[in-house]
Amino acid sequence: MACRPRLLAGLALAALLVPACASGPEPARGFEPARFAAWDDSAPSYRLFPGDQIEVTVYTAPELSGTVTIAPDGRAHLPMVGAVMISQQSEPEAARAIAQRYAAVLRDPIVEVRASDFGSQQILVGGEVNQPGLYALPDGRTGALEAVMLAGGFQPTAKRREVVILRRGPDGRTMMRTVDLNAALSGNGGDAIPLARHDIVFVPRSAIAEVNLFVEQYVSNIVPFNQAFGYALANEVFDDN
Repeated sequence: MACRPRLLAGLALAALLVPACASGPEPARGFEPARFAAWDDSAPSYRLFPGDQIEVTVYTAPELSGTVTIAPDGRAHLPMVGAVMISQQSEPEAARAIAQRYAAVLRDPIVEVRASDFGSQQILVGGEVNQPGLYALPDGRTGALEAVMLAGGFQPTAKRREVVILRRGPDGRTMMRTVDLNAALSGNGGDAIPLARHDIVFVPRSAIAEVNLFVEQYVSNIVPFNQAFGYALANEVFDDN
């Protein structure tokens, strides 16, 4: 289980990575929506992640085809060409990256990549919950309230009406929105967003503006802070398993 400072640092890193505009629920006073991209409910194309298993087919050299597990550093180790970075790429993007590498040793390589098995399906739950940390995503219907229950429930200081969800968007930027879990607890909706792999659920203590406070407090301790969004979670996943 990750300790609270690491969780907060991971959250701050995720928040820092997006210089985009935002929309959605009205932000609380002091909150800076420009840090986040507009929320998009459409499902992004699947992006590969450390621990995923892929089938690499090299049509122009079948002897090079095979099954590869993406290493914790995000690279696939392939015959003849060695390590190729493919984490956070879609299957077609990974195929192009591998084909480009094989072009140094093959003439006009044709490569296909398909994910055959998936690694960690975890979410990060932090803030004013009793047991902050990484949790396995039970199924595709798990919402923010279920995530908080996995983390031991709310602390008395939790701001239940403005629980934050952070997610990597279709364009790779970090999206943010809030959900009202008080309404969800009373059966009046408020939690209709199924969580996705590597979502971050953050329960603030007083207001959503607290997210900015964490960014300001922890940014100086995050090195490097310009890594891809997924790597903030990848480091947590592989350090804690």
